[in-house]
Amino acid sequence: MGGNPLVCFGINPSIAVPNSLDPTVRRVKGLAARFEFDSWTMLNVYPQIATLPKDINRALDRQLKIENERQIEKLVDGRKLTLLGAWGGLITSRPYLPALLVDIVRVTDAAGCSWVSYGDPLVDGHPQHLSRAAGGLPLMPFDIDGYLPRIVRRP
Repeated sequence: MGGNPLVCFGINPSIAVPNSLDPTVRRVKGLAARFEFDSWTMLNVYPQIATLPKDINRALDRQLKIENERQIEKLVDGRKLTLLGAWGGLITSRPYLPALLVDIVRVTDAAGCSWVSYGDPLVDGHPQHLSRAAGGLPLMPFDIDGYLPRIVRRP
């Protein structure tokens, strides 16, 4: 990864691999080139591989969460990176996903990272999912701190 990467956050990894990118990852690669980032990477709020988001675990696997956050912290490594929120409404598909995002934001805030969305957020405030968004949109600042209280369920 270069010194100025675009770091995209989706919900979960699908079947994309380096020589066979899925539509979302192809879009990340294209956006990185279009907006003159020197590299890109795709991360996820939850790291369980599932072709379809409906196949994500109904209950949180705590070990997956811990390892995901460890890998994110290692990648960020104190750098002020540009983070692209790209999960769409899928963040609400499992009750534990918003809380995972809160913990990820703690790691990225400590490094002074900035969040962006592809185009304006959706009507419900979620950043657009890249595979469902129109082409040619700009990267827009995304107020992650204002967004989180709206999606996190309080017990």
